[in-house]
Amino acid sequence: MRIANLDGRAVIVRDDGFVDIATASQGRFSPSTLAVIAQLDDVRAWFELEAPGVTTVITSDELECSSQLGPVVAAPSQIFAVGLNYRTHAAEMGLTPPAQPMIFAKFASSLAGPNAAFPIVSPRTDWEAELVLVIGRGGRDIALDDALGAIAGYCVGQDVSDRDLQMAGSPAQFSLGKSHRNFAPVGPWITTRDEVSDPNRLRIECQVNGVTFQDSTTQDMVFTVPEIVSYVSMVCELRPGDLIFTGSPHGVGQGQKPPVFLRSGDHVVTTIAGLGTIRNDAE
Repeated sequence: MRIANLDGRAVIVRDDGFVDIATASQGRFSPSTLAVIAQLDDVRAWFELEAPGVTTVITSDELECSSQLGPVVAAPSQIFAVGLNYRTHAAEMGLTPPAQPMIFAKFASSLAGPNAAFPIVSPRTDWEAELVLVIGRGGRDIALDDALGAIAGYCVGQDVSDRDLQMAGSPAQFSLGKSHRNFAPVGPWITTRDEVSDPNRLRIECQVNGVTFQDSTTQDMVFTVPEIVSYVSMVCELRPGDLIFTGSPHGVGQGQKPPVFLRSGDHVVTTIAGLGTIRNDAE
């Protein structure tokens, strides 16, 4: 299934239109995507058994571009991110891949929908295409073999970064520089776990003004999706709706020679095969 947040309501996205979950289920399920994620097995069973018709006829391509799409989870309790989690990205930055996952936070006030604009806050505002995990069952101390089962689904994200603020201190600090307004756009929807055979075999791309800068696969991750989930859960309780940005491949602006950074009016398009595309303008 593909589950989106459309005008604050959870909908199931089909090729020929979408289904408003609360309306079609006659109130059995909440209009909140967070509540739907917490009941995902029940929602799937209902949807497969009753096969409700579309609420609104609109193609998935049209819906994907809609300004009415909000963040896939409107109010996650936690947003984690992983630094330097692609081998080729570490290489372009002249750094050695970390020996253990390098975890930081993107604060919830930075969350945005898949087509939201973000501000240029410094001369070194950068793009970073990322696979984002949406936690379903969650918990603490999740074993590696159980980690995929803790995931509700996957979506596309941009870890927009203010490199000036990120690198202002010594050592560098990541969280604030990556948490300006709309610096965490995600979407266009959640593709549920059962639709993705292997999250570490997905093509990930980012274009700026029609020029491809990032073109890689999640096979290049230093730490796999199950390793990330298990590692974070050893410290933090993962909760339904939590988001984990899993790192960015090579091709970020800071890694160009010479560096290339975003300017007002630039158009950033991020795509992950099978998961969709998000489109964000710099303003």
